[in-house]
Amino acid sequence: MRRLFALALAGLSAACSPDTATRDDGALPRAVVETSLGAITIELREDAAPVTVANFIAHAGAGHLDGGSFYRTSRPDNARADAPPMYIIQGGHSFDGLPGAEGIAHEPTEETGLSHVRGAVSMARDEVGTATTEFFITINDVPGLDSGPDGRNPDGAGYAVFGAVVDGMEVVEAIWQQPAGRSDAPEGFASQFLVEPVRIERVRIERP
Repeated sequence: MRRLFALALAGLSAACSPDTATRDDGALPRAVVETSLGAITIELREDAAPVTVANFIAHAGAGHLDGGSFYRTSRPDNARADAPPMYIIQGGHSFDGLPGAEGIAHEPTEETGLSHVRGAVSMARDEVGTATTEFFITINDVPGLDSGPDGRNPDGAGYAVFGAVVDGMEVVEAIWQQPAGRSDAPEGFASQFLVEPVRIERVRIERP
């Protein structure tokens, strides 16, 4: 796949101000991902993964994720021959991020204390420090995506969990079960790309 890019932290507060609601429950911020199949509400763990959450909020607040899609599913019936299924759906808008974006620092699970349990929301990446708008949601517990010597990546850094689905897991599962198999997908991923990507209509941020 193409190399991924993402925002540096400078100026994130200004970028995330549009389309931000206020909640009064004293909880962590949330992202409501409105899709063509229903809404998914994600609690954003800025207490544990502040760099990754700030990057996501900046892109969402700027409207960069609106009009994107969930386009990939990984499950037992379409697992790649060189790796076991990851039990995820993946989505985003573009691999380039906002104009002037740079790679963000990687926040491994061994440092954040988070893990790829069912409903975890994590950043897709190529090399360490290349994550951008592309993210994925786990259907089952997938500890192999965590950092550590037993992980899927040879670099051992795993993927950066930055949130968890708190409502709409049935929508996640519906996306996961969508028909897959697209000949125009990147090499090696044809069996996992959805025939009809599920549109991300809007992502709005709710702050406590």
